[in-house]
Amino acid sequence: MAESHKYHHALCLYPYYSGERGTGIDFFPPTGLEYVATALKGHVDQISLIDLRYKRSLQAPRQMFEFIQRNIDLICISIGWRAQYNKVCDYINQLPSAPTTVVGGREATDKVEDIFLRCPNVDAVVRGEGEQTIQEFADGQPLDRILGLSYRHNGKIIHNPNRPLQPIENIAPPDRSLRQNRYFPVAHGIRLLPIEFDTVLGSRGCPYKCKFCTFSMNSLGQKRDYVARSPESVVDEIQACQGNMIIFADDNFFVNPDRVERICDLIIARGIDKLYFANARIEAAKYPRMLEKAYRAGFRMLLLGIESASDRILEQLNKGFNTKQIRDAFTVFRQFPFFYHAYFIYGNVGETEEEMMAIPEFAKELGVHMINLSTLRVDKFTPLRQLVESTPGYWINEKGNVYSREFDRKRLGRIRNQIRNRFMFRPGQLAKIFTTVHNCNILTYRQMIKLGLMAPLFFLDYVALRSRKTFRRLRSKFRH
Repeated sequence: MAESHKYHHALCLYPYYSGERGTGIDFFPPTGLEYVATALKGHVDQISLIDLRYKRSLQAPRQMFEFIQRNIDLICISIGWRAQYNKVCDYINQLPSAPTTVVGGREATDKVEDIFLRCPNVDAVVRGEGEQTIQEFADGQPLDRILGLSYRHNGKIIHNPNRPLQPIENIAPPDRSLRQNRYFPVAHGIRLLPIEFDTVLGSRGCPYKCKFCTFSMNSLGQKRDYVARSPESVVDEIQACQGNMIIFADDNFFVNPDRVERICDLIIARGIDKLYFANARIEAAKYPRMLEKAYRAGFRMLLLGIESASDRILEQLNKGFNTKQIRDAFTVFRQFPFFYHAYFIYGNVGETEEEMMAIPEFAKELGVHMINLSTLRVDKFTPLRQLVESTPGYWINEKGNVYSREFDRKRLGRIRNQIRNRFMFRPGQLAKIFTTVHNCNILTYRQMIKLGLMAPLFFLDYVALRSRKTFRRLRSKFRH
């Protein structure tokens, strides 16, 4: 006799829209929601996982309303991003109130009270990591006994105690058979690469204590210590992925060199032919053998948090290294033909424009291919928050971005453009990027031409070269 469940058909809904500026969510699979959907297996009769970015017919609330009315008795909605928050709340309000509606995700955890206020049809909010909480909820356990749950009761909002972070081996990896679409790198509706990709989470947490980090603690103030899955389970998941490009979602994939080497050995032994992108710190340069194995296994892009070209700012951020150590690390990195993508933060507390404008030359000296620029931002439990709040002239806006009387949003925007332009638009930089992309087998030159990337490359390099020559001529003329 089949087991009877309280809920028959659960809808796991990713309620975002692609192609909107500043979302940062154009193409990544909804990994967090997929973990929740997988956790529901065996606790409900049927699961529908819908990514609204790929279901344009259901973006209209009326069509989704009709689908839910016909089929669904439990709705699980992920609100993980600050972008589109107002739009997502408006969308939720237009869904039917009859099914039980549960909301979760990082942004939902941060704004529990606001979601209950703005969305009368939301019955409960799952705070923090939600796999075990949603299982107990779907099983019909008494609400007051479910840790990590906030819910409505007799006109009041009840917040149960936080749920302790569970061991990573208890969390099943996402069941990708629940997906209704495939994922390719796109931006504003335009496919950037003809390669299907996926994300894999091989570990959770981080052993380092950078003061600016908004991910080392969740919105409940819980710091997830570094915990890693076994190399075998990670490679099993990679092998099962349909995509040929894997982006590791780990905060730092290279924490344990022996573990990384084991993963690489397994990939090589099984003959898995895929490309891998991963976050790293400069400490990875201490292990050349690990880097060599990683390249042989298919790792092609390392995303490195450099953060600043100033020792003073690096110390303030508690990065754990200085500019000399960064330079020393890159003498090792440059021996390996990875694509290096460096992250920098500008607009730090007390940072001068001169310190910010040192970034492009520092990045050029290191030999990185691309840079990502972010203004300083802090969340509720970010360790740097106390410094920002106690420094006269600084404030934090509603999105968590930090500004000051001297460096407001407009001025920081101009500085950002200057940093980017000085780094990117100089002779040879774009050619270096595309040559490395080709050599790393991410894209062939033929594919670049087909995608229309080569003409802008040569045009921008030509403009950068002419601009540099013009500047030199003018400088020489005025000197004499």
